[in-house]
Parts: sequence; structure tokens; C-alpha cells
Amino acid sequence: MDLDLSGISDLDVKIEPADDSLSNGINGIGRPLCEFNSDTDVSDLSLAKAFRCESSELSCGASSPDSVENKHEYCSSSTLPSDVENAEGPKRICLVCGDIASGYHYGVASCEACKAFFKRTIQGNIEYNCPANGNCEITKRRRKSCQACRFQKCLRMGMLKEGVRLDRVRGGRQKYKRNSDVSNPTFSVSQSFSPQAKMPCYDDNKMLAALLSIEPDKVYAMPDPGLPDDDYKLMATLSDLADRELVATIGWAKQVPGFINLPLPDQMNLLQSTWLDIMCFNLAYRSTPYKCLLVYADDFKCSEEYAKELGSPPELDAVNRKLAEKLSNLSVTREEYVLLKAMLLLNPDIGVESPETVQQLRDRMHDSLLEYSRARTPNSSSSVFSAQRRVGNLLLTMPILMQVRILAKEYWFNVKKGGRVPLHKLLSEMLEYACAS
Repeated sequence: MDLDLSGISDLDVKIEPADDSLSNGINGIGRPLCEFNSDTDVSDLSLAKAFRCESSELSCGASSPDSVENKHEYCSSSTLPSDVENAEGPKRICLVCGDIASGYHYGVASCEACKAFFKRTIQGNIEYNCPANGNCEITKRRRKSCQACRFQKCLRMGMLKEGVRLDRVRGGRQKYKRNSDVSNPTFSVSQSFSPQAKMPCYDDNKMLAALLSIEPDKVYAMPDPGLPDDDYKLMATLSDLADRELVATIGWAKQVPGFINLPLPDQMNLLQSTWLDIMCFNLAYRSTPYKCLLVYADDFKCSEEYAKELGSPPELDAVNRKLAEKLSNLSVTREEYVLLKAMLLLNPDIGVESPETVQQLRDRMHDSLLEYSRARTPNSSSSVFSAQRRVGNLLLTMPILMQVRILAKEYWFNVKKGGRVPLHKLLSEMLEYACAS
């Protein structure tokens, strides 16, 4: 499937990481991510458009289903429910105040009011002070009550100060020059991508710490309680959940050390080829603390009986449980999980332009996993052998994951083909690629 990559290959924005503690390598300082037109109206998110967004825009920021007024407020690819759609089609929610978004402004789905507020603040170099404790709730009705907290939320949601034209000239596309002199000696990947290019020295502990720090927030299913427990409810709930988890996965991948330094076609190819493996692996790992339950989300757990009631394909359900049981029996730690997930993403055998560079990145993940396993038994004379055996056992779960992916792809293909549940553009696009490959 061919994707429209126009406007992406020559991107030239430098985006500063939100967390200074991660600035040494996660995104690669100076690596261009996107070029923003602050008035662009985006009606749906595709993979190409997702790569124009800074990774903080692609994360799901709600810590619980009660922390947002509706589930579509906090994920970039989601659209409003049908009761608030108009003749022009579905609209997005402003990530700052929850009002209807008029488009992507300064890199974030936002309304005209928050767009104007952010612009005025930056252009006027205004400083605000919160009269309370700096944690005021920002909603459509209360967005004017505290300018300090409103501005901080704009930044937290990913609005870019660099996107505001300080010369106050209206119109046009805001462009930023790449700072080619800025480099990162720790996590950056050689820009030449030649087979002879050597990877810089990585600290395995820093690699693991970086992966732990970029784990996405939980995504909640929030199934419609008004729907009967049947196959439609399962499809509707999982399709919406999968779309939002896919958005979070893209945001996560763009922060994996070294990933953003790969050629853009390789980044997209890796995600298109591995997203389903990653999401199936996420499901299995989430389910490990729960015996006999598949944890699609904290608020959507399925026993075998409930899965049958919902019409879940028995073969897919069985192999999902088999993988979860395998991970549970191995007592897979969070550290091992994040390293294995990064290894799934960095697959050099899927026809990338720079397989040597991808392989080097994957080798670093493998070395970090081996070092972590060895460090768990530092006083043992056979710690190296034990670590190698542990990593080998972990990697032996991958054939089961392959079975899960094959059956999951078949399930989603049938959902898409059946047409009973409308799929978001991003999920639909990724499924087309998966089914064509």
C-alpha cells in the first residue's frame, strides 16, 4: 500500500524534548520531526500525519477513565461520538479545555480560544502566577479562571512555543531551520547509514532507563454499558481501544532511543510491520498478573466465559491466553518487557533501507537485556550462563506471539471487511498494510 509522504521527507523542525532528563538521546536533539502549519485542519489521523506530530501529542494522558469527560478527549486519533457530529463530519476535542477543536494549532488538536490564548502568551512574553496550588482544573467553562494553569496545560499537551510567529505576521507556513551543529554523542545513530558506520557507545543501564521512562500511559476501554454483551460490543470496544493504543504506540516508538534517527521510510516501515506484534505483546503482558483473564484494559478484562459470550474467536482467545500464561510462568519483569518490546519494533528483516543500523540498535537492546538478567544474580559464579539461559527463554515466547499476530490479523481483517464497526483512518490504514504484507 502506498502512503502519501509528501511534505514529510524534508521536515525541518527541531522539537525540544519535554523532559530535560531525557534530552541525552531519546529523540536525538536536532533531529527534525515535523513542519507545522498552525491553521491546518485535520479531520482524521493517518500514519503519515502521525509522523508530523511530536510524540507528546500521540500519548494518551488520562490516568483513569474518571479523569476525562469522555474517552475521546485525550487521544489524537479519536473522534467525537455521533451525537456531536455535524454535517462537516466528526470533530476532535481540544486537548487543553475539552471544547470542540478547530484543527491542529501549534502541533496540538485545540480550539480557537486556546489557540489564541497560547499565541497571545508567547507573543507577549507574558508570565502568569497561579493563585492556588498550580493544579487548577482546565475545562471549557473554567479555562479563564487560571491563566497560569491553562498555559502549563498547553505546554503539557505538546503545544510548541516555536510554532508562534513572533513577528505577528498573519498567514503562511511557519518553518524552522534545522540546527545541524547539534548532535548527541550518547544515543544518536550515524546519519550516513552506511554498512561501515559504527554505532556510538551506549550505556546499557541508560538504555533501559530511557525505555522505562517513555512507557505510554494506560489506555482505558470504557465500553458502552448500554450495548448488549455480544460480538458487536467486542468489536466496537476493541476497535476504539486499538485505535487509541495504536496512537500511543506511535508516540512511544518515536521516543525509542535511535528510532527517530533512522530514515523516515524505515521508521514507517518498521511501525507498519510490527504494530500488531507490539499490541498483542502488550495485551499478554498486561494479563500476566491475572489468572484466566485477558486484560485488554484495566476496565475491560475478559474471562474465557465472557469472551465466548462476546463472540471472541476461540482460536485467537486461546493463543492469547497461552502467551499470557507463558509470560506469567516466566515472571517477566517490567524491565524485560520494555526491552523485548523495543526489540520487536527494531526488526531488520522487513526490508528496511538501513538494516545494519536497525540491527545495531536491536543488538543494543539485546545486550541491555542480557546485562539486566546478569545483574539480577551478580554473586553467582554462573551468572553469565544463567543470564543467557534467561534471555533464551524469553525469546522462545516469540513463536507464540507470531501465532497470536496471525490470528489477530485475521480477526481484524474480518472486522474491517464486515463493515459493522467503522474503523478510524489510522487503524484502517495499518490493517490494510498488515493484510497486504
